Amino acid sequence: MEQEYIFYIVFAVLLLIVVFSFVKTVPQGQEWTVERFGRYTRTLTPGLHLIVPIYDRIGRKLTMMEQVLEIPRQDVITKDNAMVTTDGISYYQIIDAARAAYEIKDLERAIGNLAQTNIRSVIGSMDLDEVLSKRDEINERLLRVVDAATGPWGVKIMRIEIKDLTPPSDIIDSMNRQMKAERERRAEVISAEGEKTASVLRAEGLKQSQILEAEGRRESAFRDAEARERAAEAEAKATEMVSAAIAAGDVQAINYFIAQKYVEAFRALATAPNQKFVIVPSEMSGLLGSIAGIGELAKTALGGDDGNPGGGGSTPRAPRNRVQWTSTGGAGGSTA
Repeated sequence: MEQEYIFYIVFAVLLLIVVFSFVKTVPQGQEWTVERFGRYTRTLTPGLHLIVPIYDRIGRKLTMMEQVLEIPRQDVITKDNAMVTTDGISYYQIIDAARAAYEIKDLERAIGNLAQTNIRSVIGSMDLDEVLSKRDEINERLLRVVDAATGPWGVKIMRIEIKDLTPPSDIIDSMNRQMKAERERRAEVISAEGEKTASVLRAEGLKQSQILEAEGRRESAFRDAEARERAAEAEAKATEMVSAAIAAGDVQAINYFIAQKYVEAFRALATAPNQKFVIVPSEMSGLLGSIAGIGELAKTALGGDDGNPGGGGSTPRAPRNRVQWTSTGGAGGSTA
């Protein structure tokens, strides 16, 4: 009885081994190659598959997802004989499992060495300034060359990036001094341009100010000339009217000019800045007579009270004035 149990157990184990050798489950993101007597026959994609035991076996299990490969650091000499230290990173993906498994041995090492040699080739054909400033161009050229070289292996290079570019320390110091000098030069240029612009603007403002001032003086002179012309016209008109009145027999019209000059002279005498004493005439009848003449002339111009244009009223008699005499010696004045 025990022997039967042992037989059944051994049979079950052998059956499980046979079943597992028949059935293969490929996980997502992988592909397996199948070899029959050591020769590649087909590729198993993700899912459940059946193979013939003893005849068939699983050859290579390959990851079909995009993978990352570090490119080791190395020293590279540029076109102008400058030494730079660089490293990189590569992203690749297997697109043909059979070729990746049987066309190349040690795929990652092959891709890494290929990337290193092409980095030396690309950077060696460029000057140091170009290497430091045209990293995108270096990445593009590397991608194009390495992808073309790995195509027969069933591999697609997605990206190649230069991670670090380190020049020697003496070159770094020289670059820092050059950058500092360039920035100082730019600052001086910008400062000079600012001063130039400010000077131009100040000169332009002064020019506009002088132009406006000259235009103001010209306008003022024009207005003064126009005012003098109007005054001369008025004076000529007044003189013409007085002359006409005198010619018509109105002698009171001439008192207009006499009274005007008399009043102006007396006003100038009274308002002089160095005048300490004002001498008032004892007889004011002359001034009053002149003023009365102006009144008669105005009445004549307005038609008069009796309608006679040439007639004038009698000149009012000036009252006797009280004159205060004052001497320069400071004595008191006497009243007349």
